[in-house]
Amino acid sequence: MPTAMTASTANEGLEGIVVAQTTLSDVDGEAGRLVVRGRRIEELAGRVPFEEMARLLWEGLAPLAGQPADSSAAPSATDLARALGLARTAAYARVAPLLAAAAALPAIAALRLGLASLRPGTAAGAASPPDHLLATAAVPVFASAFARHRRGLPPLPPDPTLGHAADLLRMLRGEPASAAEVSALDAYLVTVAEHGMNASTFTARVVASTRAGVLPAVIAALCALEGPLHGGAPGPVLDMLDALAGPEDAGAWIAAELAAGRRLMGFGHRIYRVRDPRADVLKEQVAGLRQGAAAGIAHPRGTTRPGDDARPAPPPGEDAGAAMPGSLGARDPGSRLALAERVEREALAALATLRPGRRLDTNVEFYTAVLLDALRIDRDLFTSIFAAGRVAGWTAHVFEQERTSRLIRPQSEYVGPRPTPTPT
Repeated sequence: MPTAMTASTANEGLEGIVVAQTTLSDVDGEAGRLVVRGRRIEELAGRVPFEEMARLLWEGLAPLAGQPADSSAAPSATDLARALGLARTAAYARVAPLLAAAAALPAIAALRLGLASLRPGTAAGAASPPDHLLATAAVPVFASAFARHRRGLPPLPPDPTLGHAADLLRMLRGEPASAAEVSALDAYLVTVAEHGMNASTFTARVVASTRAGVLPAVIAALCALEGPLHGGAPGPVLDMLDALAGPEDAGAWIAAELAAGRRLMGFGHRIYRVRDPRADVLKEQVAGLRQGAAAGIAHPRGTTRPGDDARPAPPPGEDAGAAMPGSLGARDPGSRLALAERVEREALAALATLRPGRRLDTNVEFYTAVLLDALRIDRDLFTSIFAAGRVAGWTAHVFEQERTSRLIRPQSEYVGPRPTPTPT
């Protein structure tokens, strides 16, 4: 008869427990390394578009629309961009009936509502896109449409001729984004697309193991983003930066926060014991936006097309990168980056002094906040934009899990009261 696990051997949080074998990514927390399909994240982010990252993740696991179901031939990034464009158009057909209900919901809950409206065969067109394409395409479509509706603006239909990142920014803003902005968002979506067995990915795999399918697994993964411990930290990073009048206030403010026992958002990670490799990738993108802004090309007003927001170019002296109506506002990338760098230096020094035996370094969320803010994306949409990238990884894990034909069913250890023994 098996011996019951004792309370002392219970592994809370499944720390160190291997729950699946994967070919998708390897997260080495001790070395500060993230490898996706054999390539370091630094070789991908900022160098390939999101479509190429999705193609890499889905290669050998999922066919493109129009391919035979048993096809192992990977589509090109161009083929995938075209298929995602058509899938965005298909998802947009579901937007109008959901606007009223979505308006009363937080952004991530509204996104789940949109995904829940999708079922195989319900999208517009003679043939519905494969579920992984539909889910990936639907996240930016629903996120942008519902965000615009909350601001009193009409949702914009997708432009299937654009890349995924470019169309996401256009649907949010109602105007084309600059090449620098598209490149920055592409880099972010690539950076967060896949990251091992995190909470949302594990949730997706648990649901996939029941044979529920791609869309329910993605919806379940979105539920895992509701909590502040996974996917919810970039917004509070901006709150921290907003609390400072300038870089010179960083040291005193950080000392006061730590003395009060409060956590510094954007520092420390469950896996990484050194600097998160994704942090520097995003910091580099913010620096690129700063250079673009200095050259006067970050926000190309006056280039709107039919259906875009009709807003005139700003008068001389007005900030051309001003946020959209209802936005919390975006800072100049240069001054924002300088502030973030000062906060980072002060925070790392303070944390090293406070906890010398435990290294708490910069994580991806710190520069995510600065980057998305520079792209004029409202902070209440940060988690939805994260999902727009991570959905490629979720869907790849769903296909990988379905190949195991095994229901995920761990055991629990009962530590509650026992029945009173019956007298003999």
